[in-house]
Amino acid sequence: MVRFRLFPSIFAFLLLFLINAAQAQLVSGPMLGHTELRTAKIWVELVPGSTATLVVKSTKDGKEVFKTSETTGKSSWYAPVTFDVVGLDMNTSYDYEVLVTGVGEKKPVVAGKGTFTTSELWQWRKPAPDFSFLAGSCAYFNEPQYDRPGKPYGGDSSIFETMAKEKAGFMLWLGDNWYLREPDYFSKWGIWYRAHRDRSMPILKDFLKAMPQYAIWDDHDYGSNDADKSFSLKEESRKVFTNYWANAAYGFNGEGIYSRMSQNDCDFFLMDDRTYRSSDDMTPTVYGKPNPNKRMWGPTQMEWLKNALLNSKAPFKFIVTGSQTLNPASPFDCLQDYPVEFEELMAFLDAENISGVVFLTGDRHHSEVIKYARKDKYPLFDITSSPLTSGIGRVFGTEKDNPARIANTLVEAQNYTRITISGKTGERIMKVEFVSIKGEVMGTWSISEKELKNK
Repeated sequence: MVRFRLFPSIFAFLLLFLINAAQAQLVSGPMLGHTELRTAKIWVELVPGSTATLVVKSTKDGKEVFKTSETTGKSSWYAPVTFDVVGLDMNTSYDYEVLVTGVGEKKPVVAGKGTFTTSELWQWRKPAPDFSFLAGSCAYFNEPQYDRPGKPYGGDSSIFETMAKEKAGFMLWLGDNWYLREPDYFSKWGIWYRAHRDRSMPILKDFLKAMPQYAIWDDHDYGSNDADKSFSLKEESRKVFTNYWANAAYGFNGEGIYSRMSQNDCDFFLMDDRTYRSSDDMTPTVYGKPNPNKRMWGPTQMEWLKNALLNSKAPFKFIVTGSQTLNPASPFDCLQDYPVEFEELMAFLDAENISGVVFLTGDRHHSEVIKYARKDKYPLFDITSSPLTSGIGRVFGTEKDNPARIANTLVEAQNYTRITISGKTGERIMKVEFVSIKGEVMGTWSISEKELKNK
């Protein structure tokens, strides 16, 4: 009898040993990246020198449809891997497993599991589906030995547990997705370390695989505070960013991180507000005219944006960028502080009669919706979403009673944004909700596609 009781205990011990061994080799992830009609990206980070095998099966019948492996270099500092899953069926659910073979081991063990669903081909067949997505910026995870003294800057990270329960189509990270500190941004290794360390936070695990994750950057996950195009390690920052996210694309010719993605009938223009950015301290005007040298996005990216907007037929065209764009009362950096680009963009939108433009921004450590009136044109709006976990930035001075702010949209607390697109073709509605750590709606605003068209 004694011997019989030991068997279950031994079996449980061995099972626990195998699970711990797998988790030891899987540093973080899996994370679901760009998901399309017949393809998907799945990201993981491994212990350098280990091997990951991804197995994808049909949820419906359990049939294996895709399998691939990758072995990471033993000499790498860190070992993120993005798997490109191809040849899938449209509008179909799949289960996947990540099996890891540790350094010096022969037998793989299951280290992570998840489920995803490919997109539906609705075009020319039916009205665009209703959908929702999440957005947010400024995620700070405390690390006391490297943080500034005093009250911890990072707040309650359980917000990611709340977000993981959302039935949203995807998440859009709006910059400052991790915070480089002084020990980080002066070395290549430090930039890699920060992304590695913050991505491996256990609180993120369920959220990263709950829905596809997309991202842009701002100053803190690019370089130092207010970093611009002079940042000497910006090429390394780009390498880190492209290795720790799984967007559809990143810039052109090996520069920048900007790209365009589509979700159902909406288009998202993911801007890079750092690679080509002039110093915030550069004077905005020269002899009473916009300084042609002070730019946030740069001529090449601006030209790309113009053509991408002209190409888009979406009822809502989201220009996604780290810094606010339309806030006239902001005491901090804003696209209006780069008047040559701001005026160029406004003139382009007017001349080409571009409808449906909405800005989606982060950075400010509070959330709000800003309205920008235009003569004889529909007004523009800037939806700012911040912060996820970092310190709160309360408005002050002339910004406290900002007349450009939509009433009842200011949220000075940790929050994320839920945006829902619904309605009939030609009558689509965008609903914006600022949501608290506990899932409570703290502010809301809606607008129709008809209100974003010139008469």
